[in-house]
Amino acid sequence: MFTPDPNLLEKYAAVLINFALNDGKGIKKGDVVYMVAQLPGVPLAKAVYRTILKSGGQPIVQLQDDDFRLIQLEEGSDEQIGFFPEKYYRGLADNIDHYIRILAEENPLFLADADPRKVILSSRSTKPFRDWLDAKEDAGRFTWTLCLYGTEGTAREAGMSIEEYWGQINRACFLDKKDPLEKWRRVYTDMRYLIETLDRMPIEKVHVVSEGTDLWVRIGENRKWLGGRGRNIPSFEIFTSPDWRGTEGTIFFDLPLYRYGNIIKDIRLEFHNGLIVNATAGQNESLLHEMITQKNADKIGEFSLTDRRFSKITRFMANTLFDENFGGDFGNTHLAVGKAYHDACTCDLKNMSEEKFIALGYNDSPEHTDIIATNNRTVTATLTDGSTKVIYRDGEFRI
Repeated sequence: MFTPDPNLLEKYAAVLINFALNDGKGIKKGDVVYMVAQLPGVPLAKAVYRTILKSGGQPIVQLQDDDFRLIQLEEGSDEQIGFFPEKYYRGLADNIDHYIRILAEENPLFLADADPRKVILSSRSTKPFRDWLDAKEDAGRFTWTLCLYGTEGTAREAGMSIEEYWGQINRACFLDKKDPLEKWRRVYTDMRYLIETLDRMPIEKVHVVSEGTDLWVRIGENRKWLGGRGRNIPSFEIFTSPDWRGTEGTIFFDLPLYRYGNIIKDIRLEFHNGLIVNATAGQNESLLHEMITQKNADKIGEFSLTDRRFSKITRFMANTLFDENFGGDFGNTHLAVGKAYHDACTCDLKNMSEEKFIALGYNDSPEHTDIIATNNRTVTATLTDGSTKVIYRDGEFRI
């Protein structure tokens, strides 16, 4: 079994703990870090654990074997699958300052034969826990990050050898640099320039046009663009949570979606008055339908663009974390169906209620799934004075 060089894993862990968490500043002494890792990712988990200790943090570790999830879905009742141990998760949410998840599926299709309805039921059972963490994040008391540990199974799904696959991880996360943290800081400084430029533009809505896509997205009031915060490693996307009510038209996603231990291919979504009115897929359309029939999962929570000049990801990775940051020839655009990000709001989050977010068109849902398109596209912004400006073309921001 392939195991990356320990020095590389040490660099990876340093990026995650000393940069990604705490909004690019790294953890502080005494911070409680909750780490969840799938079993194949244990080599990286050990390096992260050591780095947490060296940085003065307090680690809490959960290791997950995907077989237990499959057994639950195959043999558990609906009541057992949907069970939420409230006291356990309430205590966890109260105690942790940061969360890191190491994605490491040995078989990305391990739930391919599971009942889609039960898969979705299991996923949404922990929504209260996620809501508690979101509220803590809004209050400035919690940060999180995701990362990927490459496995033979995922590399095979992506059509690469495990060595080639880790080559993409190394370049994408700047682990091939002498000082990866300094490289991340420089990239995020460059991204901040684009984000601040977008924030100064009074954008009312954007129009995305490419092969199979003609889509309008209303940005909405009290919005700002996000990116370069350490949420997700790697992360090159610049995104916002738009007013879902102003989504109109059709979008085609050329990259397969690996979700819920399964794959959905050739997704096409049609929107009218903000709602998905037609959803088709070339493979696993039934799972797509189960996903979007959840509460408010038929609306969007995120609109995102990735500039190819930042991202070193040039191959399909069979994993959303990396695929939503694809650089390649034309960068990518992706939508997330489901939950919006509250921190895309310019308001004082500490004084915002859920009712206020809803009034501004922020979507709330147990679902948040990014779906990615990498074909060449032109994105034109309509400004509040009625003028238009191309802000993205040929894989790059034009601002």
